[in-house]
This record gives sequence, structure tokens and C-alpha cells, in this order.
Amino acid sequence: MNEPRPVDERYYQLLHELQALDFVLVELTLYLDTHSNDADALQQFNQISEERWKVACEFEASYGPLLQFGLSFSGYPWQWIDTPWPWQV
Repeated sequence: MNEPRPVDERYYQLLHELQALDFVLVELTLYLDTHSNDADALQQFNQISEERWKVACEFEASYGPLLQFGLSFSGYPWQWIDTPWPWQV
């Protein structure tokens, strides 16, 4: 395994933002499971989903992939061996 690469403050800011957005999306998902006709909640879910996508793209462009199994692209060379991984910090 490679030595952990140094990360800057923006790395942690983006991870924190992703965690917050993911939390909101989980809560909205649970709400929408029982209130499927709530158009405002659905609009909020879609808005937060788009924001999460943008933040994830910014993170991946700067620090590498977040998700495996084809859900995130890898640059060359293969980036999955680069640490720290988001769940290690």
C-alpha cells in the first residue's frame, strides 16, 4: 500500500459537506417513504441530490474517487490504491 498522501483543509471541508448532504438525503428518503405525495419534500430531495453530486464531483476532481464498482471514475494510474481513503480520516 502507498504512503498516505497529505491532504489540505479543503479535503476535510468537502468531506464534511458530503456527510451533511448524505444525512439530509437519508432523512428525506425515510420521510418520502411514508409521504410519497409531498411535492415540497421531493423537490428538496432532488435539489439536495444535485448539490451532493456537484460536491462529490469537486471532491473527486481534486482528491480521487469516492465510490467503487463503477460509480466513480478513476484517473490514471489507478487511484484506489492512494490513501487516505475518505473513510480513514
